[in-house]
Amino acid sequence: MKRVPSLLTVLFLGATLAMSAEVNNKSEAFRKQFIDNFQRIGLNTTPGDAMMLRILAAGAKARRGIEVGVASGFGAINMGIAFERNGGHLYSLEIDPKFVRQARENIAKVGLEKTVTVVEGDALKTLPELKGEFDFLFLDAVKKDYLKYLKLVEPKLKKGAVVVGDNVIKSEKAMKDFLDYIQTSPDYETVIIRASMDKDDGMSVSYKLR
Repeated sequence: MKRVPSLLTVLFLGATLAMSAEVNNKSEAFRKQFIDNFQRIGLNTTPGDAMMLRILAAGAKARRGIEVGVASGFGAINMGIAFERNGGHLYSLEIDPKFVRQARENIAKVGLEKTVTVVEGDALKTLPELKGEFDFLFLDAVKKDYLKYLKLVEPKLKKGAVVVGDNVIKSEKAMKDFLDYIQTSPDYETVIIRASMDKDDGMSVSYKLR
């Protein structure tokens, strides 16, 4: 007679498989493959820029970060890996409900849902709701609003915080007030870099001195 597995056995096997899946989607190999095969769209950060963001967050040992403009989550995943290593947390803000769903799904697929929180809503309204201090800020949403985003977060930025603005070459005119401020303020040291030529664009990277 064929033995029927007991309920306890079925539950145990199910739990084991679930644990295996969790371990797998957090493995370096799985995440690399997921990132390499990610179906990026025009609004996503380029692979080179995403890796630069990961390195910046990891190198700064950032523990509490904010991303303004998450799209489908490619940049959030790359930064999330750094924040996970640092034992920190990233808040990714997105106004489009469709992208919010996609980003949350993609972030969960690589086991980063406890490290990256996707906040739905207009960043000009959700930024003031974030409590506590932050040591990393990445701006990649409405270009003309970069300075507004920064000003909403600036009182919460710790000394030594890293502030990154995307698309600062092609969208220089749209964010002129932001670039003028971040490049001339005595509170920041700023450089414009090109980590990737995929979009023939660049990022501003600033260090908060005080």
